[in-house]
Amino acid sequence: MTRVKLLVVDDSAVVRRAARDLIARDPGIELIGAVSDPIFAMEAMNKQWPDVLLLDIEMPRMDGLTFLRKIMTEHPTPVVICSSLTESGTQMAIEAMAAGAVSIMTKPRLGLNSFLEDESANLVAAVKAAAQVDMNRMRRGTVRAVLRPQQDNHPVRALSETTDRVIAIGTSTGGTQALEAVLTPLPRSVCGIVVVQHMPEKFTAMFAERLNGLCQIQVREARNGDRVMTGQALIAPGGRHMQLKRSGAQYYVEVADGPVVNRHKPSVDVLFRSVAQVAGRNALAVIMTGMGDDGARGMQNLHEAGAQTLAEDESTCVVFGMPHEAIKRGAVDKVLPLYDIADELMRFSRVVG
Repeated sequence: MTRVKLLVVDDSAVVRRAARDLIARDPGIELIGAVSDPIFAMEAMNKQWPDVLLLDIEMPRMDGLTFLRKIMTEHPTPVVICSSLTESGTQMAIEAMAAGAVSIMTKPRLGLNSFLEDESANLVAAVKAAAQVDMNRMRRGTVRAVLRPQQDNHPVRALSETTDRVIAIGTSTGGTQALEAVLTPLPRSVCGIVVVQHMPEKFTAMFAERLNGLCQIQVREARNGDRVMTGQALIAPGGRHMQLKRSGAQYYVEVADGPVVNRHKPSVDVLFRSVAQVAGRNALAVIMTGMGDDGARGMQNLHEAGAQTLAEDESTCVVFGMPHEAIKRGAVDKVLPLYDIADELMRFSRVVG
């Protein structure tokens, strides 16, 4: 088995030393260097190009975001961001994901040694997942869909109206770009949407705010008790599970803490199982790009409950793991490339594009 070549770029000597110790324990990863800033990184990369970069944002001489954009322009390479983030830094992290970062881990400013030890399994998993990313798809996957905005020629129902139908979407690695591609063409008359995107705590609010500025529909981070309404997408907050509930004719979401499911919180399986129980055949579920199998069991529950089930096609997935697992279970009615998914959501909502 080929080992993943990793380069760590972080001005913290503690992180660099910990990375050496942690990576040395995993035979699947080879640490080819640990340097203090992007200038040293470029020198190292001229000698040997890594499969994955573990990158800080706040560094001397050149910040990580500038370096990330340079790499993505010149030689696209999977990048995992690992950074201490203030509130303003969170915005930088969202910009990093928009620029092409595969995933983000938040490190504390204090207690780094214990944090890195506790999160060693997640760090190794993030690096291995990043190594499987198809960077060409990561870069071009959203273009065709985003360039096809739909004109909403139908009367817009008030956001206070609850739709009988509901759309549930689950995604992970590569999902920030995939969600942008799917949500931006949707008209305000599309039925209510609930989303789980694997993302760290505090990032989902900023991510939702960014999407809200790009989309015709309203997009925001879900709060406990929020109603699911026409023309709105609710994104599960990082670090919390989200479930669909129903009170009479109205859908709403329950957002609560709980154990990690399939190594994730929020978990797609948790959302999908609840949608199967509450909405059944009135639901449409979509599973898109992502590492692992979160969502596959929930998709099977949805399929058995009579919901319509879609999976993103391998041809556009950044990582085909999650859709592939759902397809293997026989839980998927239709497999579509990313740029056709929005049209299917509109058909389900009885909206003519």
